[in-house]
Amino acid sequence: MHMKQKHVFYLCAHIIHRGYIAVGSTFNSMKLRLGTSFINFFFSYFACNRAGDFGTKGSENMPTGTESKEPHEMVPRDSNHGEVLNNPENCCGMKENDVMMAISDIASAVQYLHKNRIIHRDLKPENIVLQTQEERVLYKIIDLGYAKELDQGSLCTSFVGTLQYLAPELFEGQKYTVTVDYWSFATVVFECITGYRPFLPNMHPVQWHRIVRTKDKHDIVAIEEMNRNIKFSSHIPIPHNLNPVLAGHLEHWLQLVLCWNPSERGGGIDAETGRPNGFLILDTILRSKTLHVLNMVSGDILAYPVRAEESLQALHVRLEDDAHIPLTQQDLLLDTGIALDPRRSIGSYLLEQTGWNTPLVYLFDKSMQEPGGHIRSPRVPDLVGYIVAESKVLLTYMQRRKAWGQAYHHIRGLREHHSRLQQGQRAAMLSLLRHNGNLTKLKNMAGATSHRLQAKVEFFRASVHLDLEKYGEQTSTGISSEKLHSAWLEMESEAASLLLEGDLSELDEMCVQSKIVELQRSPNARRQADILENT
Repeated sequence: MHMKQKHVFYLCAHIIHRGYIAVGSTFNSMKLRLGTSFINFFFSYFACNRAGDFGTKGSENMPTGTESKEPHEMVPRDSNHGEVLNNPENCCGMKENDVMMAISDIASAVQYLHKNRIIHRDLKPENIVLQTQEERVLYKIIDLGYAKELDQGSLCTSFVGTLQYLAPELFEGQKYTVTVDYWSFATVVFECITGYRPFLPNMHPVQWHRIVRTKDKHDIVAIEEMNRNIKFSSHIPIPHNLNPVLAGHLEHWLQLVLCWNPSERGGGIDAETGRPNGFLILDTILRSKTLHVLNMVSGDILAYPVRAEESLQALHVRLEDDAHIPLTQQDLLLDTGIALDPRRSIGSYLLEQTGWNTPLVYLFDKSMQEPGGHIRSPRVPDLVGYIVAESKVLLTYMQRRKAWGQAYHHIRGLREHHSRLQQGQRAAMLSLLRHNGNLTKLKNMAGATSHRLQAKVEFFRASVHLDLEKYGEQTSTGISSEKLHSAWLEMESEAASLLLEGDLSELDEMCVQSKIVELQRSPNARRQADILENT
């Protein structure tokens, strides 16, 4: 063991686990037993089989603790979560699927730490690294330099951690428990959703504490308005990339874990499972499935939480109320142009997807001759509207940065909105082309049958015509019957009419082709729109 200035380094060369050496570091102010507990914790890590539990900086041959058994580097060389949040495309929050993956992995890691009686105390984006494995990105917690093992009373008093993510009790010098990680975790989640921290991120800590402590129990965000007034809210501010259903669920969870009072934070412990209620609620959110429906009449995206056994008929009823399209006139298509099968449940379509990426379903009104005539553009963010209306008002640097970020997000949203409409238009074209192909097959079958029928009709007409000729020849000297003669004439006339009706199939084909031509002429179907996908 070698001591140098403020740090104590532990090198346990004789304690080897599966050929790997455990190395840790801590401060002089922390007890020596923390170094030993770190080694024990490090060894317990190898038995952990969770995707998002931990990462560590070390040998390139160390295992990851995930389901993969092959040794590889634990910390990626790409970037940490803080760098990802600083990307322009995440200025107003990450994509919905990325948010859910981050929450799932980080929650798994935090619960594993707490299960091993360890408080991280420094949860922040810079201590969360991203690692690409197989077909997804894993979020891993690193830097346990501030991690604190719980003592017998489960209370700690040391003041460490990054100020912007610290729980209030650390500012006040109070004793604290694992709930300090709840606050930090919720702060990171809020930043993933919106692109910024929830409570006045640019304010001095002392002033921050004085203002934020006055928040209501359910407030999850404090925003400084353009007139410098502070506004608290219990809702996730717009803009963000979550659907309304998921946003509502996460609002409820954030209200629970961003509670100022540490004894109420997290909702306590569930009596049956022994787990914190906050994580039980989070598990329910992570297991939920949401179906997204793009209304091709208005351009709105409708989100519906669905159960695996729920029928498609139930979805049609919801859409009739929300989209104001009669049930009989609704046409639901996947991006491949395939219509949803009413015999299947909605859950069967969602189960085919991995992770939280759910298919976008396109809703059309069959009764509309020209779909897309009433499409609305996405709502302009309030701050963007303000800088446009009040162009001469001088803004602070942070206000300009936030306004420009929202403007960039709005422009990207318009591009994505147009891309979705274009994809919906293509889905309609694929659907019509598929129907046209089926109709062509049926037309060919009907044509062959029609030719056989025409041959029989021609033979019948020839027979009737011959009968009429023979009847005329013997009328003067043989038997005559006006009733029989009239019946033969009527049959000949009916046979002639059947031959004329055979030409109507061409008109039906022209009708389908005209609908396809209308869609091809639509601006959303033109190939010029593909340029937007590469910008």
